[in-house]
Amino acid sequence: MNNLSTKNMSSDSQDILLVILAKWHESLSKYGNLFSSDSISGSSPPSVFVGSYNYPKVFVGPMVPPIHGDTSLLDTPEKWKGKSLEEIVNFRLNLVRGIQKVSITKTDGRYIENLQEVAMSTKPTDSDLIFEKAPSSVSLDGESAPFGPIGQIKSAKFSATSSVKQIEKIFYDKDLKAQDAVLNLYNSGIDISKIQKCFSIGMLGQKRKLVPTKWSITATDDIISKSLADEILDYNLIDSCRVFSYEHLGNVFSVVLFPHRWIYEMIEAWYSNGILGFGSDSEDARGINHPPAIAGAYFAAKLGVVEYLAKKKIQAGVVILREIRPEYAIPVGVWQVREGIREAMK
Repeated sequence: MNNLSTKNMSSDSQDILLVILAKWHESLSKYGNLFSSDSISGSSPPSVFVGSYNYPKVFVGPMVPPIHGDTSLLDTPEKWKGKSLEEIVNFRLNLVRGIQKVSITKTDGRYIENLQEVAMSTKPTDSDLIFEKAPSSVSLDGESAPFGPIGQIKSAKFSATSSVKQIEKIFYDKDLKAQDAVLNLYNSGIDISKIQKCFSIGMLGQKRKLVPTKWSITATDDIISKSLADEILDYNLIDSCRVFSYEHLGNVFSVVLFPHRWIYEMIEAWYSNGILGFGSDSEDARGINHPPAIAGAYFAAKLGVVEYLAKKKIQAGVVILREIRPEYAIPVGVWQVREGIREAMK
């Protein structure tokens, strides 16, 4: 891998990474050499991505695997329960990311409109991308989530497809605030990962703009978890402590509920290269008034636990403990925190 960096990884993490890459190369060889072709044809899961580099002019485009058919599993975290880290990283690396530079305020051009149609599609969208040159190789550094090859788009064609009706309705309602649109879709049963994509590609709200994917993920979790936390303030307190736990992908989650008006704290601990690290943040019934020290994981975990409290119609104080073990060699996104807490609460 030309752009492979392992400088921030422990030796154990590097060993795990090499195994993952070997399996990816084995999988990739079935579809030819993506690094020597200036085009790709496949079914987008559907998936779109908005970068944050060079904001407010950002790189935007679809993510397409060299596979036709039902590829929805490749970018639907809600379906990844029980999958190994190797499998999930392979899902991500098999998605080739096409890009064009676009101003965040340009949400009405044909290119963005095509991507909006992809984002609200009911099924994977057959896509044909031609690049300016063959896609670049993959960069993995042990800190950011992995991506497949990236290529500058010369032209893109997408097949016609049907749209999710609830999303289509929200898309055409330009009087609805973005926050209300997110909650409407969530309450309609739309997957959070699907809502995040629509938010990112400028489909929600009154003053629409593109939102970098990593920002839209945190914003969506924040909006939904805040609404549910406000709701549970009207419920009775639990009368005893309850403890829940779940482990996956080298992450161990412990959730403690105790009799108290809503307060919430999340504490993370990790061990890497001989160093033990900690991070934490908290809130009371007034919410949090600053960006959390542990970033998007804070809201992802909060969402997982307030869903449980709202469903049970109870109120509690909450402490979430997250242990990040060395075998979590490649970060795959805060979705795994949200889904991990959801599983713990079961």
